[in-house]
Amino acid sequence: MNTIALITGANRGLGLATATALARTGATVIIAGRDEQSAQASAADLVEQGLSAEPLTLDVTSATSVAAAAAEIERRHGRLDVLVNNAGILPEATATGGHEFVDVASLVSTFETNVFGVATVTEHLLPLLRRSEAARIVNVSSTMGSLSDQSDPASPYYESIVPAYQASKAAVNSLTIGLSKKLADSPIKVTSVCPGWVQTDLAPGNREHAPTSAEEAAQVVVAAATLPADAPSGTFLSADGPVRW
Repeated sequence: MNTIALITGANRGLGLATATALARTGATVIIAGRDEQSAQASAADLVEQGLSAEPLTLDVTSATSVAAAAAEIERRHGRLDVLVNNAGILPEATATGGHEFVDVASLVSTFETNVFGVATVTEHLLPLLRRSEAARIVNVSSTMGSLSDQSDPASPYYESIVPAYQASKAAVNSLTIGLSKKLADSPIKVTSVCPGWVQTDLAPGNREHAPTSAEEAAQVVVAAATLPADAPSGTFLSADGPVRW
């Protein structure tokens, strides 16, 4: 039985690199994205490479869209083996205007996608994940969401102050811990991952200055999506190993 994997925000960047890497393991990947045409084009490109991929229109900020997507996955496959909550935004990178600490509009939109989106997608897809023999949930987070690193002067992230994004990833980490405890009596494993500073369009300058390619970053996501049965659940990992909460 082949693995059925859904990746949100998979039509480009890290999401597409993750989908490609998972497909190369033999999985059928569902390319989920808000833009129907973009998701279709990305899936078609993987199919042209001889990989198994399907498009799916999914807006993580819309419960109606998520519910429809869950129904479509059930119709196509009857189950889900891997969920990668990858969709994320960083509007603070381009926010302008007068604010003392945080742009509240950016805070709201960031949480709508990065936190509420993760919760909504996970809630709707858990019934399908429970039908898998050993499902895996991967929440794409960031060391910038680590409270330990934010408060440690020795951390390379100490000087970074993007409160909406950092708070959203800290919240995602909390969801990971809570979900792992909720699913402790099941074979489902939940992991937060930090892919590093990746060459994507998440923020201005990423493509020019980030040290990690999307293909390299995808490997930590794939590792979490293919955890062995004896691996712990509820962990926070990067390519270098465990990350402090």
